Amino acid sequence: MHRFFIKKQDIFENRIIVSGEDVKHISKVLRLKPGDRIVLCDGEGTDYLAAVESMNKDSIGTIILGKEASKGEPDINVVLYQGIPKAAKMDIIIQKCTEMGIKRIVPTFTVRTVVRFESEKDERKKVERWTKIAEEAAKQSGRGIIPVIDMPVTLPQAIMDAAGLDLVIIPYELETGLPVKEVLRKAKARSIGFFIGPEGGFEPSEVERAKDIGAVPVSLGRRILRTETAGIAVLTSIMYEYDQMR
Repeated sequence: MHRFFIKKQDIFENRIIVSGEDVKHISKVLRLKPGDRIVLCDGEGTDYLAAVESMNKDSIGTIILGKEASKGEPDINVVLYQGIPKAAKMDIIIQKCTEMGIKRIVPTFTVRTVVRFESEKDERKKVERWTKIAEEAAKQSGRGIIPVIDMPVTLPQAIMDAAGLDLVIIPYELETGLPVKEVLRKAKARSIGFFIGPEGGFEPSEVERAKDIGAVPVSLGRRILRTETAGIAVLTSIMYEYDQMR
């Protein structure tokens, strides 16, 4: 069944109004008619089964037939602090990590980050684009929320942000003695943060700084993963070890 995100303020007792870009998609692309059923998600973990009632060029009125907690949300809160990569790699990271159940992604400037934005306006445009990618991936994968994409921060700011999480890990190619699996199996965390470096990885001093707030350097095995692969691999490991792929 087709799925769309709506705003809480568009819910009125037993009706929901759909507006914005989804109106054209529902009416012109999907060609749905009054009486057809869709799923509307409030972005906070509740799904509404609704039937199309009325349609015009600006909005679609629906009647609520029932509601339930979204089934596509994991039980743990996972945050990715991603060193900003070049080109369209961030698009892939956001899309795939959204599908896997990430709750929040924090784009992070590190010593080896090549990408720079000319102004705060450029940053906001980029975050708006990334948020749209997350929304589309959330629709496709049956998520109950749209992951938050933060404004870019420096690595010291990201480290301070992560300090409040139950477990923080930082995959590092020079760490060979502690597999990520071992750390995840020993921890009983409900919130997990992990740091992924950009192309070129982290400077040793950056890893040491992360260790100051309790971050644990881990190994991802004998192979060196690209930045757009590493985050997906770590998130998959977390979801598997915490029984979120059952």
